[in-house]
Amino acid sequence: MIKPGLYLIALTLCLFGTPATAHEKGDFILRGGIINVDPRGSENTIDVAGLTTLPGVDVDSDTQLGITGTYMLTNRIGLEVLAATPFKHDIYVAGVGIKAGSAKQLPPTISIQYYFGDTTSQFRPYVGLGINTTIFFEEEVDAQLNSALDGIAGVAPGTVNADLELDQSWGLAAQVGFDYMLNDRWLINGAIWYADIDTDATIHTAIADVPFDVEIDPLVYLLSIGYKF
Repeated sequence: MIKPGLYLIALTLCLFGTPATAHEKGDFILRGGIINVDPRGSENTIDVAGLTTLPGVDVDSDTQLGITGTYMLTNRIGLEVLAATPFKHDIYVAGVGIKAGSAKQLPPTISIQYYFGDTTSQFRPYVGLGINTTIFFEEEVDAQLNSALDGIAGVAPGTVNADLELDQSWGLAAQVGFDYMLNDRWLINGAIWYADIDTDATIHTAIADVPFDVEIDPLVYLLSIGYKF
C-alpha cells in the first residue's frame, strides 16, 4: 500500500518532473493570473474656466484578472497580446483630497518580444516593445467635485452637475518579464510593463466645459501561470 505522502510525491514528479523544454518556433503560450495597474499622478494643472487653477489629479491603482497570449514567430521572437478584465480607478484632485470621480478602462496591448536563452533553457527572461490603446468608459463625477465646482463658480448647490469624458489613448508600451518552465507545458510567469497613457479629459458643466490633459503612465504588474500549446 502506497502511503499518502509518497503518492503526492509521485504525482508531483509525474506533473512537473519531466525535463523542461522552453519555447520554440510555432508554440503558443497562454498565461493567466493577477494583474495590477499602478498609475502615477498627473502634474498638469486644470484651469477651471478662468476662475481658479487646480494642481492636477491623482489616479489610484486597481487589480484584476490578466491574460496574455504569445505566438513564437521564431525560437527567440514572440508576438504577445495583453488583455484583462476592466479596471476601475478612483480619481482625486491632487493635493487637496477631493474625490473627482472614477472611470473604468481596458488597456489591450500588442508587443514584439525577444527571449533570451534557447530551447533548452528552463528560465527564459524577455523584453518587449509594443503599442497600447486604453479605452475609457463609465466615467463618473463624484459629488465632492460637483460641490467644489459649485463653490468655485459661486452658484447654488446642484447647479454645476458635471459630467466627465476621457478620450481613448494610444501610446508605446515597454516590458520585461520571465518564464520559468515547470515541465514541457506548464510555466510560471512574471512581467512588468510601462505604458505611455495620456488622455484628453473634459469636465462638462452647465456653466462651461473644462478641458485638461491627464498623464497616467502606469506601471503594470502581472504574476501568472502559463500553458504552452
